[in-house]
Amino acid sequence: MPQTRKTAAEWVAIQANPKAGSGAQREQVGLLVDSLREQGLRPLLFKNRDRLSRVLTNPKLKSRLRCIVAAGGDGTVGDVLHRYPGCPISILPLGTENLLARYLGIPRCGRSVGEIIAAGHVRIVDLASVGERRFSLMASIGFDADVVHRLDAIRTGHVRRASYLKPIWDSLRSYQYPDLRIRLDDDPQTYTAKLVMVVNINAYALGIQPAQSARDDDGKLEVLFFERGSTFQMLRYFYKVMRGTHESLADIRTVRATRIHVESDVAVPVQIDGDPAGMTPVDIRVLPAAAQFMAPSEHDESHD
Repeated sequence: MPQTRKTAAEWVAIQANPKAGSGAQREQVGLLVDSLREQGLRPLLFKNRDRLSRVLTNPKLKSRLRCIVAAGGDGTVGDVLHRYPGCPISILPLGTENLLARYLGIPRCGRSVGEIIAAGHVRIVDLASVGERRFSLMASIGFDADVVHRLDAIRTGHVRRASYLKPIWDSLRSYQYPDLRIRLDDDPQTYTAKLVMVVNINAYALGIQPAQSARDDDGKLEVLFFERGSTFQMLRYFYKVMRGTHESLADIRTVRATRIHVESDVAVPVQIDGDPAGMTPVDIRVLPAAAQFMAPSEHDESHD
Protein backbone atom coordinates (compact mmCIF):
# COMPACT_ATOMS: atom_id res chain seq x y z
CA MET A 1 0.00 0.00 0.00
CA PRO A 2 1.38 3.47 -0.84
CA GLN A 3 2.42 5.63 2.07
CA THR A 4 -0.04 8.19 3.32
CA ARG A 5 0.97 11.83 3.64
CA LYS A 6 0.79 13.26 7.14
CA THR A 7 -0.49 16.74 7.84
CA ALA A 8 -0.22 18.99 10.88
CA ALA A 9 -3.89 18.31 11.64
CA GLU A 10 -3.41 14.55 12.08
CA TRP A 11 -3.52 13.09 15.57
CA VAL A 12 -2.74 9.75 17.20
CA ALA A 13 -4.82 8.20 19.97
CA ILE A 14 -2.81 6.20 22.53
CA GLN A 15 -4.98 3.65 24.33
CA ALA A 16 -3.09 2.60 27.45
CA ASN A 17 -3.87 -0.47 29.50
CA PRO A 18 -5.36 0.90 32.76
CA LYS A 19 -4.00 -2.14 34.70
CA ALA A 20 -0.44 -1.45 33.62
CA GLY A 21 1.74 1.40 34.79
CA SER A 22 5.27 0.45 35.75
CA GLY A 23 8.01 3.04 35.45
CA ALA A 24 9.48 1.35 32.37
CA GLN A 25 6.09 1.31 30.67
CA ARG A 26 5.44 4.96 31.42
CA GLU A 27 8.88 5.78 30.05
CA GLN A 28 8.11 4.05 26.73
CA VAL A 29 4.77 5.86 26.44
CA GLY A 30 6.61 9.14 27.07
CA LEU A 31 9.14 8.32 24.35
CA LEU A 32 6.27 7.56 21.96
CA VAL A 33 4.63 10.91 22.74
CA ASP A 34 7.90 12.76 22.16
CA SER A 35 8.57 10.89 18.91
CA LEU A 36 5.12 11.63 17.51
CA ARG A 37 5.45 15.32 18.31
CA GLU A 38 8.84 15.43 16.60
CA GLN A 39 7.18 13.93 13.51
CA GLY A 40 4.49 16.64 13.47
CA LEU A 41 1.71 14.41 14.80
CA ARG A 42 -0.47 15.25 17.80
CA PRO A 43 -0.58 12.48 20.44
CA LEU A 44 -3.52 12.16 22.83
CA LEU A 45 -3.35 9.65 25.70
CA PHE A 46 -6.49 7.79 26.78
CA LYS A 47 -6.65 5.54 29.83
CA ASN A 48 -10.45 5.67 29.87
CA ARG A 49 -11.64 3.52 26.96
CA ASP A 50 -15.13 5.00 26.91
CA ARG A 51 -13.68 8.51 26.53
CA LEU A 52 -11.85 7.55 23.33
CA SER A 53 -15.01 5.92 21.99
CA ARG A 54 -16.89 9.17 22.57
CA VAL A 55 -14.18 11.23 20.86
CA LEU A 56 -14.37 9.01 17.78
CA THR A 57 -18.08 9.71 17.35
CA ASN A 58 -17.01 13.14 16.06
CA PRO A 59 -16.67 12.68 12.25
CA LYS A 60 -14.21 15.57 11.86
CA LEU A 61 -11.89 14.26 14.55
CA LYS A 62 -12.10 10.70 13.27
CA SER A 63 -11.25 11.83 9.73
CA ARG A 64 -7.95 13.30 11.00
CA LEU A 65 -7.00 10.24 13.05
CA ARG A 66 -3.72 8.70 11.88
CA CYS A 67 -4.10 5.59 14.05
CA ILE A 68 -4.91 4.20 17.49
CA VAL A 69 -1.94 2.88 19.43
CA ALA A 70 -2.60 -0.13 21.66
CA ALA A 71 -0.08 0.48 24.45
CA GLY A 72 0.06 -2.79 26.36
CA GLY A 73 0.09 -6.52 25.78
CA ASP A 74 -1.88 -8.75 23.44
CA GLY A 75 -5.00 -8.28 25.56
CA THR A 76 -4.88 -4.52 25.00
CA VAL A 77 -4.44 -5.08 21.26
CA GLY A 78 -7.47 -7.37 21.25
CA ASP A 79 -9.57 -4.81 23.09
CA VAL A 80 -8.62 -2.06 20.59
CA LEU A 81 -9.41 -4.35 17.64
CA HIS A 82 -12.82 -5.10 19.13
CA ARG A 83 -13.74 -1.54 20.11
CA TYR A 84 -12.56 0.37 17.03
CA PRO A 85 -13.21 -1.67 13.86
CA GLY A 86 -12.01 0.02 10.69
CA CYS A 87 -9.45 2.25 12.43
CA PRO A 88 -5.74 1.88 11.60
CA ILE A 89 -3.90 0.44 14.60
CA SER A 90 -0.34 0.53 15.83
CA ILE A 91 1.11 -1.31 18.81
CA LEU A 92 3.44 -0.19 21.60
CA PRO A 93 4.27 -3.64 23.04
CA LEU A 94 4.37 -3.50 26.83
CA GLY A 95 3.07 -6.96 27.81
CA THR A 96 4.67 -10.29 28.63
CA GLU A 97 4.54 -12.00 25.24
CA ASN A 98 3.58 -9.24 22.73
CA LEU A 99 2.95 -11.93 20.12
CA LEU A 100 1.28 -9.80 17.45
CA ALA A 101 3.82 -7.00 17.75
CA ARG A 102 6.66 -9.49 17.41
CA TYR A 103 4.99 -11.06 14.37
CA LEU A 104 4.62 -7.64 12.74
CA GLY A 105 8.21 -6.66 13.55
CA ILE A 106 7.29 -3.85 15.96
CA PRO A 107 9.95 -3.28 18.65
CA ARG A 108 9.38 -2.56 22.33
CA CYS A 109 10.52 1.04 21.92
CA GLY A 110 8.28 4.10 22.02
CA ARG A 111 10.56 6.18 19.81
CA SER A 112 10.69 3.47 17.13
CA VAL A 113 6.91 3.05 17.19
CA GLY A 114 6.50 6.79 16.65
CA GLU A 115 8.78 6.58 13.60
CA ILE A 116 6.79 3.62 12.24
CA ILE A 117 3.54 5.57 12.59
CA ALA A 118 5.03 8.62 10.89
CA ALA A 119 6.29 6.49 7.98
CA GLY A 120 2.67 5.51 7.34
CA HIS A 121 3.08 2.00 5.98
CA VAL A 122 -0.12 0.00 6.49
CA ARG A 123 -0.28 -3.77 6.49
CA ILE A 124 -3.72 -5.29 5.95
CA VAL A 125 -4.41 -8.68 7.56
CA ASP A 126 -7.33 -10.98 8.28
CA LEU A 127 -9.00 -11.15 11.67
CA ALA A 128 -11.41 -13.68 13.12
CA SER A 129 -14.31 -13.41 15.53
CA VAL A 130 -16.08 -15.32 18.26
CA GLY A 131 -19.55 -13.86 18.18
CA GLU A 132 -18.94 -10.10 18.12
CA ARG A 133 -15.44 -10.30 19.67
CA ARG A 134 -12.59 -9.93 17.22
CA PHE A 135 -9.17 -11.52 17.58
CA SER A 136 -5.98 -11.63 15.55
CA LEU A 137 -3.98 -14.73 16.49
CA MET A 138 -5.86 -17.84 17.51
CA ALA A 139 -8.70 -19.37 19.48
CA SER A 140 -8.84 -22.66 21.31
CA ILE A 141 -11.54 -24.78 22.90
CA GLY A 142 -10.69 -27.33 25.58
CA PHE A 143 -7.73 -27.85 27.91
CA ASP A 144 -5.76 -24.80 26.74
CA ALA A 145 -8.77 -22.54 27.26
CA ASP A 146 -9.43 -24.09 30.68
CA VAL A 147 -5.97 -22.89 31.77
CA VAL A 148 -6.74 -19.38 30.50
CA HIS A 149 -10.07 -19.26 32.37
CA ARG A 150 -8.41 -20.42 35.60
CA LEU A 151 -5.70 -17.77 35.29
CA ASP A 152 -8.25 -15.04 34.66
CA ALA A 153 -10.13 -16.05 37.82
CA ILE A 154 -7.09 -15.53 40.06
CA ARG A 155 -5.10 -12.76 38.32
CA THR A 156 -4.72 -9.49 40.19
CA GLY A 157 -2.39 -7.50 37.94
CA HIS A 158 0.31 -7.94 35.34
CA VAL A 159 0.53 -11.52 34.00
CA ARG A 160 3.93 -13.20 33.88
CA ARG A 161 4.85 -16.61 32.56
CA ALA A 162 5.08 -17.92 36.11
CA SER A 163 1.45 -16.89 36.59
CA TYR A 164 0.42 -19.87 34.44
CA LEU A 165 2.02 -22.54 36.64
CA LYS A 166 -0.84 -22.99 39.12
CA PRO A 167 -3.63 -22.88 36.49
CA ILE A 168 -1.77 -25.45 34.35
CA TRP A 169 -1.30 -27.74 37.35
CA ASP A 170 -4.96 -27.41 38.36
CA SER A 171 -6.15 -28.14 34.81
CA LEU A 172 -3.88 -31.18 34.53
CA ARG A 173 -5.36 -32.54 37.76
CA SER A 174 -9.04 -31.89 37.11
CA TYR A 175 -9.92 -31.24 33.44
CA GLN A 176 -12.23 -34.00 32.14
CA TYR A 177 -11.68 -33.76 28.34
CA PRO A 178 -15.30 -33.83 27.13
CA ASP A 179 -15.95 -34.54 23.45
CA LEU A 180 -16.11 -31.55 21.13
CA ARG A 181 -18.21 -31.76 17.96
CA ILE A 182 -17.06 -29.55 15.11
CA ARG A 183 -18.72 -28.51 11.84
CA LEU A 184 -16.90 -26.55 9.13
CA ASP A 185 -18.48 -24.16 6.62
CA ASP A 186 -21.29 -25.98 4.78
CA ASP A 187 -19.75 -29.44 5.19
CA PRO A 188 -22.37 -31.83 6.66
CA GLN A 189 -19.66 -33.96 8.28
CA THR A 190 -19.20 -33.63 12.03
CA TYR A 191 -15.67 -34.02 13.41
CA THR A 192 -14.89 -35.03 17.00
CA ALA A 193 -11.91 -33.92 19.09
CA LYS A 194 -10.81 -33.27 22.66
CA LEU A 195 -9.03 -29.97 21.93
CA VAL A 196 -9.56 -27.57 19.01
CA MET A 197 -7.26 -24.77 17.90
CA VAL A 198 -8.32 -22.21 15.30
CA VAL A 199 -5.34 -20.29 13.93
CA ASN A 200 -5.33 -17.05 11.96
CA ILE A 201 -1.72 -15.96 12.59
CA ASN A 202 0.91 -18.58 13.36
CA ALA A 203 2.14 -17.22 16.68
CA TYR A 204 1.53 -18.36 20.24
CA ALA A 205 3.11 -18.15 23.68
CA LEU A 206 6.57 -19.64 24.38
CA GLY A 207 7.47 -19.34 20.70
CA ILE A 208 4.94 -22.02 19.73
CA GLN A 209 3.84 -22.07 16.09
CA PRO A 210 0.65 -24.14 16.03
CA ALA A 211 -0.08 -24.13 12.27
CA GLN A 212 2.77 -23.78 9.78
CA SER A 213 0.41 -23.30 6.83
CA ALA A 214 -1.48 -20.37 8.40
CA ARG A 215 -1.40 -17.11 6.41
CA ASP A 216 -2.65 -13.74 7.61
CA ASP A 217 -4.19 -12.61 4.32
CA ASP A 218 -5.72 -15.68 2.64
CA GLY A 219 -9.27 -15.42 4.01
CA LYS A 220 -8.96 -18.83 5.70
CA LEU A 221 -8.46 -20.21 9.20
CA GLU A 222 -6.39 -23.29 10.04
CA VAL A 223 -8.28 -25.67 12.33
CA LEU A 224 -6.40 -28.30 14.35
CA PHE A 225 -8.23 -31.23 15.95
CA PHE A 226 -6.41 -32.94 18.85
CA GLU A 227 -8.29 -36.22 19.01
CA ARG A 228 -7.12 -37.81 22.29
CA GLY A 229 -7.79 -36.58 25.80
CA SER A 230 -5.97 -37.37 29.03
CA THR A 231 -3.22 -35.83 31.13
CA PHE A 232 -0.67 -38.05 29.40
CA GLN A 233 -1.94 -37.09 25.93
CA MET A 234 -1.90 -33.35 26.75
CA LEU A 235 1.71 -33.61 27.93
CA ARG A 236 2.54 -35.61 24.80
CA TYR A 237 0.87 -33.01 22.57
CA PHE A 238 2.64 -30.17 24.38
CA TYR A 239 6.02 -31.83 23.86
CA LYS A 240 5.32 -32.31 20.15
CA VAL A 241 4.00 -28.76 19.74
CA MET A 242 7.10 -27.32 21.41
CA ARG A 243 9.27 -29.29 18.97
CA GLY A 244 7.12 -28.23 16.01
CA THR A 245 6.40 -31.84 15.01
CA HIS A 246 2.78 -32.12 16.17
CA GLU A 247 1.19 -31.76 12.72
CA SER A 248 2.82 -35.05 11.65
CA LEU A 249 0.93 -37.02 14.33
CA ALA A 250 -1.83 -39.34 13.14
CA ASP A 251 -4.18 -38.15 15.91
CA ILE A 252 -3.92 -34.45 15.00
CA ARG A 253 -5.90 -33.36 11.97
CA THR A 254 -5.44 -29.98 10.24
CA VAL A 255 -8.09 -28.53 7.92
CA ARG A 256 -8.94 -25.09 6.54
CA ALA A 257 -12.26 -23.28 6.86
CA THR A 258 -13.92 -19.87 6.98
CA ARG A 259 -16.58 -20.78 9.57
CA ILE A 260 -16.28 -23.16 12.50
CA HIS A 261 -19.02 -24.31 14.87
CA VAL A 262 -18.05 -26.18 18.06
CA GLU A 263 -20.50 -27.70 20.51
CA SER A 264 -20.41 -30.19 23.37
CA ASP A 265 -22.73 -31.92 25.83
CA VAL A 266 -21.23 -29.93 28.72
CA ALA A 267 -19.97 -26.35 28.62
CA VAL A 268 -16.28 -26.24 27.60
CA PRO A 269 -14.09 -23.10 27.95
CA VAL A 270 -13.12 -20.97 24.94
CA GLN A 271 -10.19 -18.53 24.75
CA ILE A 272 -9.06 -16.01 22.14
CA ASP A 273 -5.52 -14.59 22.10
CA GLY A 274 -5.02 -15.60 25.72
CA ASP A 275 -8.26 -14.11 27.08
CA PRO A 276 -11.42 -15.97 28.15
CA ALA A 277 -14.16 -15.93 25.50
CA GLY A 278 -17.07 -17.78 27.08
CA MET A 279 -18.07 -21.40 26.76
CA THR A 280 -19.35 -23.76 24.08
CA PRO A 281 -21.34 -23.73 21.88
CA VAL A 282 -19.26 -21.27 19.89
CA ASP A 283 -19.13 -19.97 16.33
CA ILE A 284 -15.86 -18.69 14.87
CA ARG A 285 -15.46 -17.04 11.47
CA VAL A 286 -12.76 -15.35 9.48
CA LEU A 287 -12.97 -11.60 8.74
CA PRO A 288 -10.94 -11.12 5.55
CA ALA A 289 -8.75 -7.99 5.36
CA ALA A 290 -10.43 -6.60 8.49
CA ALA A 291 -7.41 -5.01 10.19
CA GLN A 292 -4.99 -2.24 9.24
CA PHE A 293 -1.74 -2.34 11.19
CA MET A 294 1.01 0.24 10.97
CA ALA A 295 4.17 -1.84 10.79
CA PRO A 296 7.66 -1.68 9.28
CA SER A 297 7.37 -2.08 5.50
CA GLU A 298 10.46 -4.27 5.17
CA HIS A 299 8.90 -6.86 7.48
CA ASP A 300 6.34 -7.89 4.86
CA GLU A 301 8.84 -9.90 2.85
CA SER A 302 9.38 -12.46 5.60
CA HIS A 303 5.69 -13.38 5.77
CA ASP A 304 4.68 -13.52 2.12
